[in-house]
Amino acid sequence: MPSNLLIRSETPADIDAIHDVTVAAFQAMPYSSHTEQYIIEELRAANALAVSLVAERDDRLVGHIAFSPVIVSDGSQGWYGLGPVSVLPEYQRQGIGKALVEEGLARLRNIGAQGCCLVGHPEYYVKFGFRNMPELVYEGVPPEYFFVLLLGGNAPQGTVTFHEAFLTERPS
Repeated sequence: MPSNLLIRSETPADIDAIHDVTVAAFQAMPYSSHTEQYIIEELRAANALAVSLVAERDDRLVGHIAFSPVIVSDGSQGWYGLGPVSVLPEYQRQGIGKALVEEGLARLRNIGAQGCCLVGHPEYYVKFGFRNMPELVYEGVPPEYFFVLLLGGNAPQGTVTFHEAFLTERPS
């Protein structure tokens, strides 16, 4: 983990800063719908943030990651979706996102999660053990961008459905 970095669970006092970090992190991303901050807010309002962590450096919130339950069509239980993950642009490429992912996955293991999935960049998430699994799909997303990490048990088969908050198009 990068020096002088604290990863901890979010608190109510972090909500505004999480919003701001998320907006800033995705502002220049051409593939973003720029709704990530609203997704997090809706997940929080629905009590669907199973793990929500912040990264602090020098008493400043510089990153955030969210994990929420997903539904697998074969009935598999204990599966979670990773995302969004945000790091302030001036703090990117310093290992903060990696530290957030690693701590989040450790916390999922601690609560008995069976697996985690995400839509993301093909070259980034494989270093955490995520891989494409043809037997588990997320409809509407090219398979090379949908990743799965087994944390326990057998690999499910079927379709993954993320929380309805991920359908957010604008503030509610």
